[in-house]
Amino acid sequence: MKIAVLGGGPAGLYFAISMKLRDSAHDITVYERNRADDTFGWGVVLSDETMSNFDKNDPVSEKMIRDKFAYWDDVKVVRGDESMTSGGHGFCGIGRKQMLLLLQERARQLGVSLEFETEITPERIEDLKASNDLLVAADGLNSRTRSQFEDKFKPEIDMRQNHFVWLGTHQKFDDAFTFIFEKTEHGWIWAHAYQFDDDTATFIVECGPETYKAFGFDTLDQDASRKLCEKIFAAHLGGHELMTNSSHIRGSAWIQFPRVTCENWFFDNVVLLGDASATAHYSIGSGSKLGMESAIALADELSSDKPLPQALQDYQDERKLQVLRVTSAARNSTQWFEEVERYLTLDMMQFNYALLTRSQRISHENLRLRDPEWLASAEAWFQQKAGSNSTRSPMFAPFKLGQMDLVNRVVVSPMAQYKAKDGMPNDWHFVHYAERAKGGAGLVFTEMLCVSKEGRITPGCPCIGPEQVPVWERLVDFVHTETPAKICAQIGHSGRKGSTRLAWDGIDKALPEGENWPLLSASAIPLMDGNVVPKAMDRDDMDMVTAQFVDAVKAADAAGFDMIEMHAAHGYLLASFISPVTNTRDDEYGGSLENRMRYPLEVFAAMRAAWPKDKPMTVRISAHDWMGDEGVTPDEAVKVSAMFKEAGADAINVSSGQTDKKEQPIYGRMFQVPFADQVRQEIGLPTLVAGNIYEPDHVNSILMAGRADLVLLARPHLADPYWTLHAAVELGDTDQEWPAPYEGGRRQANTLAERAKAMAQ
Repeated sequence: MKIAVLGGGPAGLYFAISMKLRDSAHDITVYERNRADDTFGWGVVLSDETMSNFDKNDPVSEKMIRDKFAYWDDVKVVRGDESMTSGGHGFCGIGRKQMLLLLQERARQLGVSLEFETEITPERIEDLKASNDLLVAADGLNSRTRSQFEDKFKPEIDMRQNHFVWLGTHQKFDDAFTFIFEKTEHGWIWAHAYQFDDDTATFIVECGPETYKAFGFDTLDQDASRKLCEKIFAAHLGGHELMTNSSHIRGSAWIQFPRVTCENWFFDNVVLLGDASATAHYSIGSGSKLGMESAIALADELSSDKPLPQALQDYQDERKLQVLRVTSAARNSTQWFEEVERYLTLDMMQFNYALLTRSQRISHENLRLRDPEWLASAEAWFQQKAGSNSTRSPMFAPFKLGQMDLVNRVVVSPMAQYKAKDGMPNDWHFVHYAERAKGGAGLVFTEMLCVSKEGRITPGCPCIGPEQVPVWERLVDFVHTETPAKICAQIGHSGRKGSTRLAWDGIDKALPEGENWPLLSASAIPLMDGNVVPKAMDRDDMDMVTAQFVDAVKAADAAGFDMIEMHAAHGYLLASFISPVTNTRDDEYGGSLENRMRYPLEVFAAMRAAWPKDKPMTVRISAHDWMGDEGVTPDEAVKVSAMFKEAGADAINVSSGQTDKKEQPIYGRMFQVPFADQVRQEIGLPTLVAGNIYEPDHVNSILMAGRADLVLLARPHLADPYWTLHAAVELGDTDQEWPAPYEGGRRQANTLAERAKAMAQ
């Protein structure tokens, strides 16, 4: 093949090398607009895993690079006068200029033509496309090729809010990758520092937009900006200067990070590579890694004897997914640094943990592999803060909510069963909840218990009122007598989502003709076409429903429940007032957030007054309607939560979505945790969270980082009522108690787990 590569960065050079290794007959030319020894960054970070991949692809260039490495195993976090170090992270750094020169040398050895100081115009791109079998656009995050063929690649560029500048220093940071956080008169500013050769370290300075403007970095020239950064970080520079190599940039060298994604990575014989196709934030150090590993994948596909269109399609299909995993982690890391001021008041141990796990690539048990001693100290700290002398994992730490003591942080999430008859719970509910209470969770939620028959979601949903007290009391008595668990009654009203079929008969679909009942909601908006149109509640309706909520609370107290939760999420009655999607009223209960919150707060106040003061009460909210600015957003959810806190809520159960069928949710592991995290940090109230959480690792990571206080698991508890007991076995936690009749099962489970672990070593 005759191949033109636009861009002489790591990705472009490594692709040329990789193709020549597969077939030396390829005619490959790399075109670079800068000089051979120009570089505008400082160091490049690569992991041990990445170097292993390079070794398999080309041992020669791998050794050339490795011989010039600066190694470190530790990550050090410095915040003011505090510092903390953890180990086992296994990274290495090399100067970007050094690496480019080595890759250039290797490319020449293999017969690649290198043309520097070559200006690539749109006309030249068209000419190279026509005169080559393949045009590889490795021309960086500001790719001219991508811009020229924007209609083909369909890029999206998300300019992130923080500002940063790449600097260097001769101060030594050769003992650890170091994060330095400094509090200034204009807010927090921080540095990412790491050694990349014997004499030089990268020193990236970053801050939020307010601090950036307050310091005047937007008006300072490069030299003045550099000197100001020196002054801010003087205590960490040991008298050394900060250096810039961005003289080619006019004005300030500060930039914002563009998050680039492309719908398509190729068309005809043009393919994007590296930052031209997708960018990963520097805070996870993966830009060069991604580009070079993509170069290997592209070379493999092009050498597979497939027709060119098929090879490029297969490259895109396979590599795009791999890159997405890294760029998603990078997005998490980017957002964490954008919101870092939330966390800077955390205890240093928790702040350090939160920083290490910010991208979700490093989990709790992964930290144990890296630095077991440090993680053990972190777990002991967490337990101590919880009032325990234990050294068990965070999920097994006790928690006090109001005056209610929980033995651990695992919660059985509310899960509709659709098994009630005419509003009455039965033996199904007793067995279902009793089994999960025996399963080791510290707290068990009921499904939403409806305040009236008209407030049911389906004919199979249970109610709570005087008639149901004996049935619920039997369950509560069993839980209290036979298990250490506590039990919570979640209380709600279906609103416009009522009068629908059982889930397995068609979720949210209206009942057959003649079986529906009248509905109430904030506004007369049906859930879907064909569903019952609800009545927009008037004052009499509000008073009636409030009284029903109060009766339900009194029934929950009579049944002996330890806790209640007001359900104000997922588009049900109270949530329909909160969301502007479902509340189009023009009276004092519609319009502004304060007005939309008026009725839910009235109901909350009435419930709280009827519930014993020594028992906790929480509220479940939808923190995101997933409908853009049309619905509730996470920032607005903080305000909603603050209002409930002021009204007396002991905690907020942070959920999302299910407000309207037009929603466009973004799912993923632990996808609701950022919302719970934001509420917890910004209003200073405990939070509960659910949402695609299914491993002990998830639970421990969430708790240890301080992103929530209690973790709810739904589907895992449907699959395994004894999830908590089995999680303890999986973690090697032999302190977990089982019900006395099951002691033999506990011993066998632990023995088998220990045997499997020994055989795996």
